[in-house]
Amino acid sequence: MDKYSLIGRMNACFAELEQALATLHQQILPLPLLAARVFTLPEIEKGKEHVAVEQINVEQHVGQAARELALEHYQRLFIHHNQPHVSSKAAVRLPGVLCLAVDNAEYLALQQQIAQINRLKAELEQIITVESGLAPEQRFDFVHTRLHGLITLSAYRSLILLTNPDSVRFGWANKHIIKNVKRDDILTQLEKSQKAGRAVPPFDREQWAELVSREIDDVSRLPQNAQLKIKRPVKVQPIARAWYQPQQKQVQHPCPLPLIALCQLEAGAKVPKIGELLNYDAATVKHKYKPDAQPLRLLVKRLHLYTNVPD
Repeated sequence: MDKYSLIGRMNACFAELEQALATLHQQILPLPLLAARVFTLPEIEKGKEHVAVEQINVEQHVGQAARELALEHYQRLFIHHNQPHVSSKAAVRLPGVLCLAVDNAEYLALQQQIAQINRLKAELEQIITVESGLAPEQRFDFVHTRLHGLITLSAYRSLILLTNPDSVRFGWANKHIIKNVKRDDILTQLEKSQKAGRAVPPFDREQWAELVSREIDDVSRLPQNAQLKIKRPVKVQPIARAWYQPQQKQVQHPCPLPLIALCQLEAGAKVPKIGELLNYDAATVKHKYKPDAQPLRLLVKRLHLYTNVPD
């Protein structure tokens, strides 16, 4: 697909997404609110995106105030939605849940609307990250020339729908993203970065080209069958745990935005119990025991790329 067709599809997809989110807002407003609880987290200031997080103080909102914050947050997609001092590199998170009473027709309509929103979000991400064929450092200009100020992470985040949960409780998760990768795929990624010819702060254009060239040399020296892993730490994340009594089943969900719990009271469902999200303190976190993993060597620091091949 040529560049202009791709741009047209991206713009059309985003316009449809905005309209779908506005429609969801109108669908939710008249529904009886059984319970609502959302938690605002401290804002991340510009320049402090990579500071290690040791403590997070949570502010709780309930009832109608919580619903208003949630409905606003679903449509919070642009930098101008943030205060001037807030970083545009970190999407704002608002964990929580809205519990709404629905009849069967309302349930089906909301289910269909949320599925449509998530389909559009996935399509937008596919267009920008895959179909564009652009390296990560090139995507910013591609997107912001057309959708100025869009916070792509906020636009990509799916809405999560719960049906008749018995309880929803909240907590924190510390984890790594671990992904097995192939040498040739990493080389292709690095070569795209090299051909992009951009300066990536804090490096100027020449320094960046030299850094990527060294990384290509380091990866090229590895044998074809070398074990390679990307092991990237993720900052502590809010999570939700939904409990379903009839199935004796608990489902854990990431919770950067409020979950939408639909309660079919006419079918015998009850108002779910809603837990609190407590303040986070890294000093009190207890980690489960895990066996020692195979030792790996850090190969490309900025990509969090490790290998089992000795230096």
